[in-house]
Amino acid sequence: MSHPTPPGWFAWRRKYPRVTRGVTVGTTVLAAALVLGALLLPNQLDRLTLTAFLRIPAEGILLAGLLLALPPRARRGTAVVTGVLLGLLTVLKCVDMGFYSVLVRPFDLVLDWILLGSAVEWVRESFGRTGEVLAVTAVLVLVVAVLVLTTLATVRLSDLMARHRPAATRTTLILGTAWITCVTLGVRLGDTPVASKIDAELVDNRVQQVRAGLKDARVFQRQAAVDAFANTPPDQLLTGLHGKDVLFTFIESYGRTAIEDPAMAPRIDEVLEDGTAGLEAAGFKARSGWLRSPVTGAGSWLCHSTFLSGLWIKNQQRYRSLTSSDRMTLTRYFQKTGAWRTVGVVPGVRRAWPEGRFFGLDHIYDSEHLGYQGPYFSWTPVPDQFSLEAFHRLEFGKRDRGPMMAEIILASSHNPWAPVAHMIEWNGLGDGSVFHQIKKEGKNPKEVWKNPESVRTEYRGAIEYSLRSLTEFLQRYGDENTVLVFLGDHQPVPTVTAGSTSRDVPVTIVAHDTKVLERVSGWGWTAGLKPAPNAPVWGMDRFRDRFMTAYGPNGG
Repeated sequence: MSHPTPPGWFAWRRKYPRVTRGVTVGTTVLAAALVLGALLLPNQLDRLTLTAFLRIPAEGILLAGLLLALPPRARRGTAVVTGVLLGLLTVLKCVDMGFYSVLVRPFDLVLDWILLGSAVEWVRESFGRTGEVLAVTAVLVLVVAVLVLTTLATVRLSDLMARHRPAATRTTLILGTAWITCVTLGVRLGDTPVASKIDAELVDNRVQQVRAGLKDARVFQRQAAVDAFANTPPDQLLTGLHGKDVLFTFIESYGRTAIEDPAMAPRIDEVLEDGTAGLEAAGFKARSGWLRSPVTGAGSWLCHSTFLSGLWIKNQQRYRSLTSSDRMTLTRYFQKTGAWRTVGVVPGVRRAWPEGRFFGLDHIYDSEHLGYQGPYFSWTPVPDQFSLEAFHRLEFGKRDRGPMMAEIILASSHNPWAPVAHMIEWNGLGDGSVFHQIKKEGKNPKEVWKNPESVRTEYRGAIEYSLRSLTEFLQRYGDENTVLVFLGDHQPVPTVTAGSTSRDVPVTIVAHDTKVLERVSGWGWTAGLKPAPNAPVWGMDRFRDRFMTAYGPNGG
């Protein structure tokens, strides 16, 4: 009696045994390559080399030994769990690559989740709503695919080892011996050790990171409780600046690289020299130094709050703790005196910003309240020259007003640096409609980011624009009572810094009244808008107290 041919896959296997064997072997090889690749995948793009995948992973050897020792049901369950964990670890490594590329540090499992939302917002502002949807969808699909594939691959290899237990056991022992030998002898492929334990080290680092993140809240609470000026009477605060208009201005991504990188320095030097000469012709003098930022690549709000609060705001947890506290910032101390109207010009803000009240600002002008009718420039809602002109129109240029303190955040030098606005006649700014044509003449960020040198060139152009906007504004509208403090918030992304690990940013004080600069003569800062390479470097959190001391009753 003949048996019917099994349907589907089984019939196909019997009919084409060689092809079936080839598919089986090929699938197994791919599974092994996927698991090995996941185990050896580095978490930084600059370590993604061929030699990185020619190592022996200790974790793979231990996993193989564990699976061989377990009974069938436990083995399969362990393989599934291990596959999922390996997939999650692979996803974490990929996220780390992105964080290292922008922030020069790994993803923080406790503190960085909110930054993923900021990344999505950046994609939307840079590439539109469609680009945002496509990017988010692609990421979700890839995450699911990685988890499914690593799980299936681990289960397949586990079943294979179970069917060929003697050979699998010998291979595991041989690889274990080879790993120990390589560790003992220090065998390397170039700069890369052959014996790898990258995943164990990564997990251990993350455990330590989580512990530090959970502990950081208590540490920060103790630090925030200390304020040297908390009990100072209002009439004894900032007495050296009474009657002055004080403008604190942040220039996005303006870091040491812009001034000292050989490819950028000549053009930036020209802008700073022109600015120094123009300001001196208008009666202004300047002193410049360096501040060390708490972050690099991104996170401007952390830098702003560090500078103003006198606390090291290095993560979002600290920022939230700060802005929900009663800590006095530099701007709030100006407000506390009652001698200044305090104003914020924040063109990068597009929605409600409740933190603004914490910083002690009487009035805030965001991107919707500057009268701008022009286009966005990628992430930047309002070009810097227009923001400054709007500040003059709305506040600074009003007649019969009292002294003013303003916090101004210039955003034209924000990543992705394309397209970039350029200077036009101040009288021709109007409502900003003129920038529609300027944007059309600019470059497409997608094209710019295909080449790192193009990114660096456009970054330099954006910094030039921001610096010229600010120095021309001061020459045009400043007077004998104007004091300008301007600084970078953080260094740009590694694509621009080209390997520099510096977190230094320039800081400059400009004043018409020589007595203002005499009070900081002991700081050792450089004359002019460009700090010398060896000018003092302070942590950004130290500026608040030094500034308030210099301009207090006993300063100077």
